[in-house]
Amino acid sequence: MSDTMTDASQGLFERDIPLVDGVHVASGAGASINEVHTTDAFSEKWIALDPTPEEGEAWQRFQFDWYLRSYGYESDEELADFLKSRRTILDAGCGPGYKAAWFARLAPESTVVAMDLSDSTFVAAKRYADVPNLVVVKGDIANTPFRDGTFDLVSCDQVLHHTENPPETAKEFARILGDGGQLNTYVYAKKALPRELLDEHFREYSKQLTSQETWDLSDQLTRLGRTLSELGIEIDVPDMPALGIKGGKMDLQRFIYWNFVKCYWNPEHGFETSRSVNFDWYAPSTAFRYSMAEFEKMLADAGFESEFLRSEEACHTGRFRKCAA
Repeated sequence: MSDTMTDASQGLFERDIPLVDGVHVASGAGASINEVHTTDAFSEKWIALDPTPEEGEAWQRFQFDWYLRSYGYESDEELADFLKSRRTILDAGCGPGYKAAWFARLAPESTVVAMDLSDSTFVAAKRYADVPNLVVVKGDIANTPFRDGTFDLVSCDQVLHHTENPPETAKEFARILGDGGQLNTYVYAKKALPRELLDEHFREYSKQLTSQETWDLSDQLTRLGRTLSELGIEIDVPDMPALGIKGGKMDLQRFIYWNFVKCYWNPEHGFETSRSVNFDWYAPSTAFRYSMAEFEKMLADAGFESEFLRSEEACHTGRFRKCAA
């Protein structure tokens, strides 16, 4: 990528967008304290994340497999066939760009745009400079610089809930999608009441913490998760519907994780990646959670109809088609 307009970016934008170090810089964080705090948190996360090559490769493959499962694709090959039928693709909230680069390599004749409000875009532009059909944009996915009907697919995986107003963001996706265009998106699911109360309180409290204090907390929670996991204790939990806690046999670490405090640990991903997952949860000020019914209604109100839905304890995902005007 160079500091001149690339062929792949021709016709995407409503206005001239400066190109800086391979990144089309459309905008930075707005005036909202929550938006600034959330954007700074993700810039910090992606720049600080430095797993070993083995951990990084394992994490990316985990994320790719998770994406396939979450959006109803059987394999890389099935996703590739779908992507190749889409001329222009937006990865909205791309982080360091590994998923956008995956899309671009699976569909080399399609133009893939990787967009994020954080400084991770500069990491993506440098890391994937050899991917000719990848365009990197720094800007707000809720207020994009793209022309109406630019995209055939918008993928907003694990990001919609971090925007200031997710229903309005969904409407922006409808604007930039062409007729019959598809949206693949994900939102956090509501958890048990004790976990919801702690999460909500801590998101406000975290604004008082320095970045280093939040990383220290993430380090401590990762160690807690690892310690609990290594105990290998299974407990029989009674149903507690008033608290939203589901009963049954459960590993102690998972019981605490789902119902009280996020203390992520996965030995296959390693310490640094697990620590980053915990930082990702506690650092951003903005992180809405939804029931499946609320998720579906938000997308329907934005002009989408569902084609595929999936729900698990952590999240809701779906493929949605833009309704005819």
